[in-house]
Amino acid sequence: MNKYAKRYFIDAMSGMAQGLFSSLLIGTIIKTIGQQLLRLGENVVFKFLVDAGSFACDAHVVGAAMAIGIGYAMQVPALVLFSLAAVGSATNVLGGAGGPLAVLIIAIIAAELGNLVSKKTKVDIIVTPLVTILSGMLIAVLCAKYIGLAASSLGTLVVWATKLHPFVMGIIVSVVIGIALTLPISSAAICAAFGLTGLAGGAAVAGCCANMVGFAVLSFRENRWGGILSQGLGTSMLQMPNIVKNPFIWLPAIITSAITGPLATCLFKMEMNGAAVSSGMGTCGLVGQIGVITGWFAPSEIAIKNGASAITPNFMDWLGLVLICFVLPAVLTWAIGLLFRKVGLIKEGDLLLEQ
Repeated sequence: MNKYAKRYFIDAMSGMAQGLFSSLLIGTIIKTIGQQLLRLGENVVFKFLVDAGSFACDAHVVGAAMAIGIGYAMQVPALVLFSLAAVGSATNVLGGAGGPLAVLIIAIIAAELGNLVSKKTKVDIIVTPLVTILSGMLIAVLCAKYIGLAASSLGTLVVWATKLHPFVMGIIVSVVIGIALTLPISSAAICAAFGLTGLAGGAAVAGCCANMVGFAVLSFRENRWGGILSQGLGTSMLQMPNIVKNPFIWLPAIITSAITGPLATCLFKMEMNGAAVSSGMGTCGLVGQIGVITGWFAPSEIAIKNGASAITPNFMDWLGLVLICFVLPAVLTWAIGLLFRKVGLIKEGDLLLEQ
């Protein structure tokens, strides 16, 4: 592989995914644990967990973490690396739903520009951060918004799909949101921006789970239990560098999402009537499942506006939640992946995550 392709599409993307995991995703898990514990009663420790998770999930913090992860993976000089925090912070906020993708592109450019002047002058401590920050900020102001709009166009496709028959809608929404979750764009932001709840929200949860649980199980022989936790409760975006090297590894999860999506909408009629953002979170901190459950008993305002009302879940509701979110993604992706391994489309080590 070309050294530049490896530097920008493998190393940088891997660093970005690790930065995302170390901020937004781990923050989401901490925050969710705190929120659920607070249901038991007010407690200073539980509130601390919510606050700590909220800080880690802040868009500025997430952007900085991703940019630093990119710089670290590219092995840039220290002054360039530290300067990327400001670039990533601004870019992620300006990029909206396309924040992670914008950070990936702009942080790489800013890092390389900073690299060009690093240690070339006697006032390196001023010149290098100046060039890195100003170049990154300028590109972010000019381009991040449009990268975000491009990412949000997937949401337009999803909104169009919600007007179709539940079977077709289930396939399209599940596949598209599942793909968005794994790509360096924000599926959660897309779902929140378009108020995705109800059956469409359920299909979105199905697609996210197909990717997260699917990749966790599919890559178990390479990544063992660490991969189960980091992908199953974290993000399937960690596999993007491997997907760039071998796109076939993504097909089992995508095919699974095309199966579980319509099962969610037509057979189990699984609705996600919690906060719309939960539709795009999948099993990350179990936010998607908590969204479905809270939506049964206390639908969110946007869900109520879309016609939802509180229900008493029956056996089929609980069965659907478990099958769509955990069992079917694991079994189907594993089975399809086994076939792909036998015919040589997936080889040993293709799904190995960088430590």
